[in-house]
Amino acid sequence: MARYAMVMDTRRCVGCHSCTVACRVHNELPLDMIYNPVVTVGPTGVFPNVRMTNLPLICMHCDNSPCVDACPTGASQQRPDGIVFVEEKKCISCKACVMACPYGARVPNHEKGTIQKCNFCMDRVDEGKLPHCVKTCHQKARIFGDMDDPTSEVYKLVNNGYPVRLLGELNTEPYVFYIVDSEVKL
Repeated sequence: MARYAMVMDTRRCVGCHSCTVACRVHNELPLDMIYNPVVTVGPTGVFPNVRMTNLPLICMHCDNSPCVDACPTGASQQRPDGIVFVEEKKCISCKACVMACPYGARVPNHEKGTIQKCNFCMDRVDEGKLPHCVKTCHQKARIFGDMDDPTSEVYKLVNNGYPVRLLGELNTEPYVFYIVDSEVKL
């Protein structure tokens, strides 16, 4: 069985937001909803050594998902391949999962009366395709693949020791990893 993960290479991200737009279009999101914002950290440093880092954020698809545990109706679920998703028919928009998510990755859809989030474009993944945000990233800052496949790029990147997990101290075991320059503090 596959275990899907994504690596975000912040050294390559230029903050163009094409990932955000591709996600919004694919998921037909209202204007006030974003599943994957890109946050700019900086500028930091002193001239002439000034830098900025773009930090793409999405659902971390945690192995120990507090959002899934918090959901009283079972709408928040995790597939065997690790993808965390919301079954909209079961969602009562109580926002328990929104409060439980330490990454702020869940968004209320007031029009539908549900909570929504990134699901790694699981419809595309099931067809053997890449998520839209990965396909659209012209800088190749997003790498998606199977953590159980030693030939996948994600497996190689994660196991070479460079990537870090956001809020790793919470033991949520997120499956979104970040490659950052040594000077950047996340």
